[in-house]
Amino acid sequence: MANQNAKGFKRIVNAFFFSLSGFKATWFHEEAFRQEVWLFIVTTPLAVWLGETNIEKLLLIGSMVLVLLVELLNSAVEAVVDRVGFEHHELSGRAKDIGSAAVMLSLVWAAATWILILFF
Repeated sequence: MANQNAKGFKRIVNAFFFSLSGFKATWFHEEAFRQEVWLFIVTTPLAVWLGETNIEKLLLIGSMVLVLLVELLNSAVEAVVDRVGFEHHELSGRAKDIGSAAVMLSLVWAAATWILILFF
């Protein structure tokens, strides 16, 4: 358990290492996250190359960062639901479906951003 009494810089350092643990856990347990990281690795140099202005580059890269952020949150929801129990429950299924819908929406947003910037 985290040190609840940590203050100031020590709390920031602790938060940094907890965040690294979160990235590591997501990388090892979520194939979708790994796929999206690889997509980010491929698209980031493309965004730098194809974006004509700094704003365009930021929007192209930012749309992919959004996908990663939403996937991290979705993975957290799924982990909590699975922690509660593996038996089928309507609310558990709904929570997982809503998280999945959020990821899909972020992917649609990223695709729309790339299409509008590169082709219009």
